[in-house]
Amino acid sequence: MKIKIPEAHHDTPGSEQKYSSARESWRMFEYMSEFVSATERLANIQPAVTIFGSARVAPDSAYYMLTETIARQLSDAGFSVISGGGPGIMEAANKGAYFGKSPSVGLNIQLPHEQHANLYQDISHSFRHFFARKVMFVKYACAYVIMPGGFGTLDELMEVLTLVQTGKIRRIPIILVQSSFWQPLMDWIRATLAGQGMISAEDIDLLQVIDDPRAVVDAIFCHYEARGFEPSLRDRDILLNL
Repeated sequence: MKIKIPEAHHDTPGSEQKYSSARESWRMFEYMSEFVSATERLANIQPAVTIFGSARVAPDSAYYMLTETIARQLSDAGFSVISGGGPGIMEAANKGAYFGKSPSVGLNIQLPHEQHANLYQDISHSFRHFFARKVMFVKYACAYVIMPGGFGTLDELMEVLTLVQTGKIRRIPIILVQSSFWQPLMDWIRATLAGQGMISAEDIDLLQVIDDPRAVVDAIFCHYEARGFEPSLRDRDILLNL
């Protein structure tokens, strides 16, 4: 759905201010339409696992190949795999899932550089606004798998940790893959954040560091063994208020 923003008229006093206010008000409908269209498009992809990681990783890199393996195993185990829909780790995640048994889902973002849609998507949806896209990553994921990445990957990691820590979403597995990459961050979290009381010691347990692809899949199944993948009524209410 495309929302048309009113055009400016500068022929009366105060018109520019009124125009700016009107544009801001109409922009709300654009945001709403993005949520509605994405929700309709993604309604039937659960259970799903979201995989994050760098857009700058080459297809011949060890990180790319490891991601592809993990995504293929998740897909064959019955999980839709969600990525950011772009190159690098995102492509590897979609590629692994694309050749597996479950849907490969790409949630792309329109950027002036770096981001283009990869070719390995059964379901592809494009966003103009980061925050709408971020909600969809969380809304449909029963687990997060975080591969090596940069600022964007760290942003997604810290956001989901905050949402779980504050009870805004149910607890889900948050798995960091490639211990050699993530260990310095984990050391800092333990020594500095927990050590200085910025987080509780129990908050560290929200994270798992796993290197083996089969162990990643097993950890997700283990988490849901007693509770099931289907969100409870309380979980649904929490997500509605996300």
